[in-house]
Amino acid sequence: MAQRPTLAEIRERTYKRRDAWWTVWLVDPLAGPLVRLVAPWRWATPNLLSLAAFAVGLGAAACFWQGEYKWLLAGALLFHLAFVLDCMDGKIARLNGTGSLFGTWLDYVFDRLRVVTCALALFGGQWHLTGETHYLWLATGVIFLDMFRYLNALQMQKVKQTMKERLLEATGAAPEQYVDESDEVVTPESMESARVDVHGDFRTRFGLFLRIRHFLLRQRIRAHVFSGIEFMMFVFIVGPVTSAIVPVTIASGVLLLAFESLLVYKLWTTTRTYHRKLAAL
Repeated sequence: MAQRPTLAEIRERTYKRRDAWWTVWLVDPLAGPLVRLVAPWRWATPNLLSLAAFAVGLGAAACFWQGEYKWLLAGALLFHLAFVLDCMDGKIARLNGTGSLFGTWLDYVFDRLRVVTCALALFGGQWHLTGETHYLWLATGVIFLDMFRYLNALQMQKVKQTMKERLLEATGAAPEQYVDESDEVVTPESMESARVDVHGDFRTRFGLFLRIRHFLLRQRIRAHVFSGIEFMMFVFIVGPVTSAIVPVTIASGVLLLAFESLLVYKLWTTTRTYHRKLAAL
């Protein structure tokens, strides 16, 4: 059996530079020691952990379907455990160098299937228990929002990459001279070597937002405070635990749409700056 790494090594090599606050505060403190425990075991592969996360997610769905509060508590606990396992597969891949393109696909598909299955079970179980049809509408809304935020993120990344490639080609600048829209703190020193910056307009307009973002980054928390991760955790954990499934789901959906709208606005301002700079070149 391979030597067991230290927790400090796991944090250094496997923790993301920035992550959702739910992951930073409620998942990493548990996932890190578990990764240290299983890291030397060669059979604990990322794909196996992805499969285990999906299986535990199915267990959560089975509990949700029962509808009663004690089962909702069990389902919430299992859903959180499934997410911990889901985070562990990436950490194991980065730590042991055992990641693969197929594993990336597998992780993505299992994540989406887990959300769809748990949504149908949670809201379907409440509909079966109460006969209230609004639970079916909530299930549809949760599934739609989960798919929307993934598609939105993928298309945004394509647009940003296209802008970067074209501007670097047009200016002849080196990649390190391009100011990426990252959650890194932009300082005067870092701007000295920058030749291409399409995010300046947004920074100029929303200085307060940037100061809040910089504060969060020092805690390793990304500025997208209510992302898909928080959305899932509130719908499948906070709502069932507090017996407030309907209001928590609605509030979570509104918050997710608000932050996704902010991302769309940021992209819009960036593309306007991009077209202006490209025209000038």
